[in-house]
This record gives sequence, C-alpha cells and structure tokens, in this order.
Amino acid sequence: MAPHVDVPSPAGDSTGSEDKLSFDSATSLRLNGVHTDGEIGLSRPLMPGVYVPTLCFFDPETEDIDTDAIIRHTVRLARAGVTGIATQGSNGEAVHLTHGERQLVTATTRSALDQAGFTHVPVIVGCGAQSVRETIELCCEAADAGGDYALVLPPSYYATLFAPSSETIVRYFTEVADASPIPIIIYNFPGAVNGMDLSSDVVLSLAEHPGIVGVKLTCGNTGKLNRVAAATRSSSSSTAKNGGVSDEKKQPGFLVLAGSADFTIQSLIAGGHGILAGLANVAPRACIRTVELYEEGKMAEAQRMQEIVSRGDWTAIQGGVVGVKSGLQSWMGYGGFARSPLPRPTGEQAKAWKEGYRELMALEKTLL
Repeated sequence: MAPHVDVPSPAGDSTGSEDKLSFDSATSLRLNGVHTDGEIGLSRPLMPGVYVPTLCFFDPETEDIDTDAIIRHTVRLARAGVTGIATQGSNGEAVHLTHGERQLVTATTRSALDQAGFTHVPVIVGCGAQSVRETIELCCEAADAGGDYALVLPPSYYATLFAPSSETIVRYFTEVADASPIPIIIYNFPGAVNGMDLSSDVVLSLAEHPGIVGVKLTCGNTGKLNRVAAATRSSSSSTAKNGGVSDEKKQPGFLVLAGSADFTIQSLIAGGHGILAGLANVAPRACIRTVELYEEGKMAEAQRMQEIVSRGDWTAIQGGVVGVKSGLQSWMGYGGFARSPLPRPTGEQAKAWKEGYRELMALEKTLL
C-alpha cells in the first residue's frame, strides 16, 4: 500500500475513534470490491437529507492516495449523520486521479462505511467524461468499486459543435443511462463546464428516463429547482424509480438537491430534498441541523443557523478545495494538501481560512 499520513482522529467527536476500526488493505479493497450486482442502487435508495462530496486525501510528500485518511473522514461523516457520500466530485479532485485511483477511493469509502456499520448509506460516484464511451466506462468501474449511483456532468469541450436545442446533451445522458449498470444523477454545474447551464426543460425531459433518478443543481437557481421539484413530484407521486412506492418526505421518485450549503433553506422552501454540498466536509452537523430545524417548523432558528452556514460556505467557495482542506487541517487536525498543480496555501492564507470557519466550527462543536 502506498505511504500514508498518520492522521489523528477528528477532535471532539464523542462517538469514538476511527483508529479502533479494522479495515482491509487498499489492495484488497480494489481487488475484492463489495459491488457485484448492477442493481445495488435499489437497495440503498436516495433519501432526502445532506449528502457530502467527500475529499480525496494524499501523502504530503509523494501525493499517493492516503486510504487511512479517507477511511477516517468517511466514518466521521457517517457518524455525524449524513444521508449519503459522493466520491469523485470537484472536492474529490476527480480530475487529478487515474481510473484506477478513482476505483480505489470509491472502494475504500464503501468498505469504510460497511465495516463501521453504515451499510445503508449510499455512495454516489462522479462519472462525467467528454465522450459517451468513457462516461459509461466510468459508470461500470464505479459500480464494480461499490458505487450505488453515478453523478454525471454534461460534456462541454466541443460544445460549439453540439446540435441545437440541447439535442446532443439529451442524447449523451440518454445513451449513458441506457448502458450504465447504476442509476444516473444529473450534475448541473455551469462553472465546471464552460458556462453550460441545463434548463429545467432539459432536466425534466431527462427525468423521464427510468435510469435517471435525480439532479444536483449547483447553478444556484431556485426557480429552476422549484420547477423541477414540482414537476417530478407530481409525475412520480405513485411510484419511485429508485425502489418502491414514492413518499416525497421519505423517498422521492426523483431526488432534487441544491449544490451548495448557502441556499439550503431556500431550496427546501422551493421543494428540494436537501443538499449535496462541500461545506459538509467541514461542518456536517451544522448542515444537517439546518435541515432538521426547517423540517421541524422552527423557521427562526433555521434562518439563524442558515446565516452562520452561509458565512462559512463563503469561505469554502472562495478557497475551493484548497481552502476546504486547509480549514479541515486547522480545525480537525487532518486534511493535507491538494494534488499539484494546485498550490499549497501560504501561512497567511491558512490563517485567513481558519478564521473564516471560526464561527461555523463553534456552532459545530455545540452539536456534538
């Protein structure tokens, strides 16, 4: 196994130490993946709540993947009560990983959850690529590594050559969903695909496919979120595509997630089912409690907590994955650095990011 950082257990977690857990070696995880059935996503349905696009951790000297840190972070998030975990997203530095490394990260995450008693927690895997062929390949590899769902960005490199009226995008997602062994979640993130922003019409057209079961909207457009949530709620009121009878409060037929924690309440008011947000890597309990307060009808408390979460999220947004890792290192004692060519933070940057998370981390500690 590649060298790894000896990362301490997260400070202040009263649920116990991840060091006491016993896990298979990274090699065994890769060769003996727990996923053997393409329909496994049906056994771990997508429920409303807080999903986390998890980080990938590296040895600070060699930049090899640090599986021990992945295990500890995964279990910390699960013990905090997150609904699901996503690997290979923007926060997971998917663009810095080989196909084999992607499988290793996903397999390590799935095994960590299972061995810590969180077998019910689904693993979503980022699988977007520029061609239909490679995207399908990534979906198959994700399934083999234990992934339950594939999170897919639209292709964008040759966008100027695409057919009009989003025909190329609709065909891309349809062909991927037809061939993928696991269900697809659409990922609408204009900032990652040269400004391409899928309309609610396109999302709703794709939602009719039985293999497309949700959408992550990082565009921040709550009007679009409302249109998608309302239309898919009415069309799937009797049967859920991701397994059994649909009850929107328990198991939506089509999962609609906000892509950032700074509009959690806004998205819930608009009919969304939760968030898939990077800030939950730093403060999962604060993100979860914000949703809970809204669901309990405690709007004034929810709004106050949302304000703290939004201020913390601004720090995360400004620093990106570099700043999130730096904040995690400062406040939790692990996190490390992103892979090159991303820069390592200066002392002043690390100090500023730590301060930017101070209010949020004080809140998080009260929720332990």
